[in-house]
Amino acid sequence: MYQRNIDGSDVGKADMAAHSFDKTVLREYDIRGIVGETLNRADALAVGRAFGSVIRAEGGRTVAVGRDGRGSSPELEAAVVEGLVDAGMDVKRIGIGPTPMLYFAVYQLNVDAGLMVTGSHNPSEYNGFKMTLFKKPFFGERIQELGRIAAGATYAKGAGSAADVAVDAAYLDRLLQDFNSMRPLKVAWDAGNGATGEILQRLTARLPGIHILLNEQIDGTFPAHHPDPTVAKNLVQLQDAVARHGCDLGIAFDGDGDRIGVVDEQGRILWGDQLVALLAREVLAERPGATIIADVKASQVLFDEIVRLGGKPLMWKTGHSLIKSKMAETKSPLAGEMSGHIFMADHYYGYDDALYVAVRVLGLAARESRTMGQLRDSLPHRVNTPELRFDCDEARKFAVIDEVRARLQKSNAKVDSTDGVRVTTTDGWWLLRASNTQAVLVARCEAADAGGLDRLKAVLIGELKRSGITPPAI
Repeated sequence: MYQRNIDGSDVGKADMAAHSFDKTVLREYDIRGIVGETLNRADALAVGRAFGSVIRAEGGRTVAVGRDGRGSSPELEAAVVEGLVDAGMDVKRIGIGPTPMLYFAVYQLNVDAGLMVTGSHNPSEYNGFKMTLFKKPFFGERIQELGRIAAGATYAKGAGSAADVAVDAAYLDRLLQDFNSMRPLKVAWDAGNGATGEILQRLTARLPGIHILLNEQIDGTFPAHHPDPTVAKNLVQLQDAVARHGCDLGIAFDGDGDRIGVVDEQGRILWGDQLVALLAREVLAERPGATIIADVKASQVLFDEIVRLGGKPLMWKTGHSLIKSKMAETKSPLAGEMSGHIFMADHYYGYDDALYVAVRVLGLAARESRTMGQLRDSLPHRVNTPELRFDCDEARKFAVIDEVRARLQKSNAKVDSTDGVRVTTTDGWWLLRASNTQAVLVARCEAADAGGLDRLKAVLIGELKRSGITPPAI
């Protein structure tokens, strides 16, 4: 029996042949590539067989599988399910929806593993796979292990099964479970034509208030704008809707619903660290002394606010899988990244669910006498750069960080080496780290005023140049 690849070539099913992935697709946190170029049906089949083999080796047998709304997702989902069944897995297919619904299904169906077919916030030509095993992130070396299994064709073999299982109604009920205010709000929502669209329509129909929906039809070509709410230009349509309709706030999601973006009634963006700071007020009121985690790109304002509220701030490495793992280790009820991934274990499961976070933000806003803008302004003001990215050869990027760190340590600078180097001075702080997923260096600076920010940027540029990197003007 043979199947056909996206590129038209044959893929043998019965022989469970060895398979090599394109060198770019097995990434730190997921598997991702360009469909028809670096990722195709044969890859999906091999992912299913290899991941199923890992699950079997560790005593598991059941896996939930979901997919996003991209045009390539149905074919890739069918292939990965075929591979899982070949490896002896009993597969529960939950259909189209956001990645957090797949995470929810793992708990709701009590399965051993979860796999989501999604290109996340990437352009429409991308797709890939996110995985969990025994309710923990599956990332890093575990993803590389899939490549080795496929290359050696050391697959488990068995007679598995596949069945369609609906979890959407239960997921919707769970999203609403912790909403505890009936004060009506006027809210604009932008699903970005991503995988949250259908659930969002049903969710807002059950919330009090007036809800204006934008781009709520799932369309994997993303005709309105790129589905990433952490990029300011992608929020312009939402900001316009908030102004036009006189909304209390606006909420946006990325392509698969694990990143959130929020704007206040004035159209100003609340970034991930600001949202965590506001959510921490209610979380720490109920859980005094709890550890709240944020990545190294987060503002010092957040860490100071956690201390002010009686919590324990923990700065950790960037990466949603790394944050989730640290959260479980420290029993943290709340964590967040500048990338818009916000994780809630306070009354929830501890994974990044932008729809659930949106419900919690709405509840917070409805119970407050202040507007979202006033809540935003209650946080100390700082001036900062956006995330800055500098091209750097893959073979050099970590070496550059080591060189900068060594020079700083000799100068007795105040350096945090949790993830790259984060340097604190009398002006504020600056960060330089190597991306885990791209051939780039990532930087950010924050100061009390514009003059301080200029001085921090000058130091950062100087360190880059000393390591042979010529950055663009920042």
